[in-house]
Amino acid sequence: MDLLRIILSILLPPVGVFLQVGIGLHFWLNILLTLLGYIPGIVHAVWVIARK
Repeated sequence: MDLLRIILSILLPPVGVFLQVGIGLHFWLNILLTLLGYIPGIVHAVWVIARK
């Protein structure tokens, strides 16, 4: 399941974070990072998924 989340995080970073932690601080932070730059959103999403 983590592989699917990482693939989704590369395509749409907030979706991968949402599947991992739901709507919370990390989800909104990831949306902000994705809007500021696509790469920071991906890095944060992969970090959230790998951390758990």
